[in-house]
Amino acid sequence: MADGVSTLVAGITREMKHLADRQRVIAQNIANSETPGYKARDVEAPDFGALLGQHGSAGAGKVARPHVEITGSMKALGARGPRGGPIVLDHDVSETKPDGNNVTLEDQLLKMSKIQADFTAMTNLYRKQQSLMKAAIGKNG
Repeated sequence: MADGVSTLVAGITREMKHLADRQRVIAQNIANSETPGYKARDVEAPDFGALLGQHGSAGAGKVARPHVEITGSMKALGARGPRGGPIVLDHDVSETKPDGNNVTLEDQLLKMSKIQADFTAMTNLYRKQQSLMKAAIGKNG
């Protein structure tokens, strides 16, 4: 049981860190909404397959994130390799302005409200888990 609880808390913690990173990047997008040539960014979703691999049973199917390698001919055509960090260009944009900026405030605010709702859900899961732990050890309060 203790392992299940630590796994749950670790998963909630991981998701909250991801949401905090996303919130920071979306805020940067909003701050640069009038910067010519600025491209909207987002944070890459955590690799769920790694979490399954840590806790999967023998013989269970594995989920893997595809690995993309840029070949020399792709580079010659102007392709760029993946960035080092989890921040990626956001391709879910509704329009691009004539100056090359593709940040739309409405899109960013919708993403920010989704982040807020997800963070609230994670907080509620954590509170519920803590409440269950208190009940299990006999502390009402």
